[in-house]
Amino acid sequence: MTFIDAPSPNFNDRKKPISLIVLHYTGMESGQAALDRMRDTAAQVSAHYMVEEDGRIFRLVDEEKRAWHAGVSEWAGETDINSVSIGIEIVNGGHDFGLPDYPQAQMDAVISLTKQIMVRRNIPAHRIVGHSDIAPGRKQDPGEKFPWIQMSEAGCAIHPKVMVEAGDAQSGLAAIGYGFSAGETAVIEAFQRRFRPARVDGTLDDETASLISAVAALTPKS
Repeated sequence: MTFIDAPSPNFNDRKKPISLIVLHYTGMESGQAALDRMRDTAAQVSAHYMVEEDGRIFRLVDEEKRAWHAGVSEWAGETDINSVSIGIEIVNGGHDFGLPDYPQAQMDAVISLTKQIMVRRNIPAHRIVGHSDIAPGRKQDPGEKFPWIQMSEAGCAIHPKVMVEAGDAQSGLAAIGYGFSAGETAVIEAFQRRFRPARVDGTLDDETASLISAVAALTPKS
């Protein structure tokens, strides 16, 4: 895999070991605009990698350093997500620019990069999350069109293949890793955006409840 070095000044030292990969969309009009912003000292944002629509991979921050991509966020009780994670920005206009599809060349690169990081850092599939997972109510990326099922089939995420009997939704969501600072409705909406993108309404219906239990069953107990 070939990387294009595009160093960003926006990083500092990690405080904890790496144990998570966070996927984002850039949400800007172009990859160049996103790259420029993440390399701008005044912007105070960055990521470790950015994957262009044609599959090119830009390396902005060394994995050993703490990139600034997560913001206020939480997963499995951890709130310093920047310290424990590697951030991958995926070029996509997002909700502000029509929520376009993710090209296959781009997804091939995302999967290859994610697999390499998983092996190198010993990160399991259930520790691959979206920005919306760690920041419910605040972030929507990588969005409803991101192919999580394809990621799961490649071994780079979890996604239930069968439904199970619904259990307690809040306990299930907590077991998966969701934090509740934004409220239960926002968390359910974030869960639906990833696991049932055809209907994202924050309502705990029977299908959502069953999916929560199915995903919780795939999540190893810590």
